[in-house]
Amino acid sequence: MAKNKAAEGQVTSRWYKSVSDYIYMAVIYIVLILALLLVLIPFIFILASSFSSAEAISAGKVLFWPVGFNVEGYKMILETSSVWRSFLMSLFYMVAGTLISLVLTILLAYPLTRKDFKANSFITVLMIITMFFSGGMIPSYLLIDRLNMLDTVWAILLPTALSAYNVVLVRTYMSSNIPKDLYECASLDGCSDFRYLVSIVIPLSKTIIAVMALLYGVGIWNNYFNAMMYIRDRNLYPFQLVLRDVLVLNMGMGNPSDIAEQQERLMFSYLLKYSTIVVGCLPVMIAYPFVQKYFVKGIMIGALKG
Repeated sequence: MAKNKAAEGQVTSRWYKSVSDYIYMAVIYIVLILALLLVLIPFIFILASSFSSAEAISAGKVLFWPVGFNVEGYKMILETSSVWRSFLMSLFYMVAGTLISLVLTILLAYPLTRKDFKANSFITVLMIITMFFSGGMIPSYLLIDRLNMLDTVWAILLPTALSAYNVVLVRTYMSSNIPKDLYECASLDGCSDFRYLVSIVIPLSKTIIAVMALLYGVGIWNNYFNAMMYIRDRNLYPFQLVLRDVLVLNMGMGNPSDIAEQQERLMFSYLLKYSTIVVGCLPVMIAYPFVQKYFVKGIMIGALKG
């Protein structure tokens, strides 16, 4: 009799546990679905608007499906040399900036994993200070000016080339996933520090390097503030700065006295906005699936271990 009651109690507790698990998972899925909808719905609206007519957009008829299908916005982008030039410049900034950032991050993170590096603690403290304090906008501008980098590509590539947070992630990943015995074995075989870094550390850190490439690449692609501060030559404008002009300035409103022309330009500027936004999202959307499998793994290991 006692055994039966104990068995019933175990079944009841397991049943309640399973119900709580179902409720917990249901809440998680609901939150994730809501988050997905918050991101997906605006993008679907922008995509549908980019293929709709200017009249339908201005009238508010577009929701999740194109109305009055046309590709005039994309034709305008293809025919505008400044847009294409800025798009190619942004690709250059993203590729070159990501490579520079990865090299600097790895070269700083690896020495910080070595216990025999005497300046380890000092450099770590200096690096962490930069996460909380900065020189400010005016001193940064004066520094770029004194270095003769105004109106050059270096004003985009160098000021934000290194992130202290990313260095911490890479250092933690290397410390947690690369055994210290590997260096001892390699040094006994006559391997130099640089050869060890290139031949052993970097191949074993592909996961976190892929994550860093995504973080740096997206950050550089979306950045327009540095270009707005340091670049005056329109031939060096990144795509995001041109997109900002489209969104904020509406590509000009024409002659205010001509109401019909002003209204027509306004409607077309709406269409051009959505088309430009879609084109601006393409590189990140194309690159993300290739590194998505490394993203969660690299971030979690780099953030939780060590």
